[in-house]
Amino acid sequence: MTLKKIIAGGMTAAFALGLTLSAFAQDGTSGNTNTPRIDKRQTKQQTRIDQGVQSGRLTPEEQQQLQNRQGRIAENEAAAQADGRVTKKERARLTNQQNRASRGIAYQKRDRQRVTTPAPAARAKRKG
Repeated sequence: MTLKKIIAGGMTAAFALGLTLSAFAQDGTSGNTNTPRIDKRQTKQQTRIDQGVQSGRLTPEEQQQLQNRQGRIAENEAAAQADGRVTKKERARLTNQQNRASRGIAYQKRDRQRVTTPAPAARAKRKG
């Protein structure tokens, strides 16, 4: 083999490797920190908490407790993303935390504790 063929082959291999690495980095599989399901579920749970406050089914203390739990989940998600990759184990842990939070929201909304006067928006909806 001539020196030109070796250099050309090496350059071709390097170019192909560069293309592969750039495609790998662009699709996010090398450092996957995307958590769209977790983010979407956090938003839905926040909406449920807000609805409970509006309807008077959640007391201010219950709201604060549930908000704190949502905040801890968000902190744990940020910590999982900090190293540039969210592992399956971290995703499972976040999902488990969200499952517990969801059960807590449901429990607090259906317990017999009520705010004596619902928030103004809830009263307006009932009148209309």
